[in-house]
Amino acid sequence: QGQLVESGGGLVQPGGSLRLSCAASGISLDAYSILWFRQAPGKEREIISCIGRGDGPAYIPDSVKGRITISKDNAKNTVYLQMNSLKPEDTAVYHCATEFHGFYYCSAYELKDYPYWGQGTQVTVSS
Repeated sequence: QGQLVESGGGLVQPGGSLRLSCAASGISLDAYSILWFRQAPGKEREIISCIGRGDGPAYIPDSVKGRITISKDNAKNTVYLQMNSLKPEDTAVYHCATEFHGFYYCSAYELKDYPYWGQGTQVTVSS
């Protein structure tokens, strides 16, 4: 059975950068879309990026556009989330998630369509 493992979180000062990784085992990330979402205490889960299967397009919502980039390394079976110009309100647990339908246009789907999650990695933005 497939497994997703996030890493790369930590404590960073406002304005700093982090690159989160989502490494897969047991499944090929190129065959399925990958979605990143975050959840802060007391707040709803928020989708912050996704990338479609194969050469499917990436999606970045307006709330984080210009600060976040998603990329995929098929050789390493890993999806990356580069986050720049971090703000205290970016503090949250960040999760990657996948599905087993092979969505090409990931922006057409919701978080409920991605039932397989990693354990998450904590990002704290504070001075």
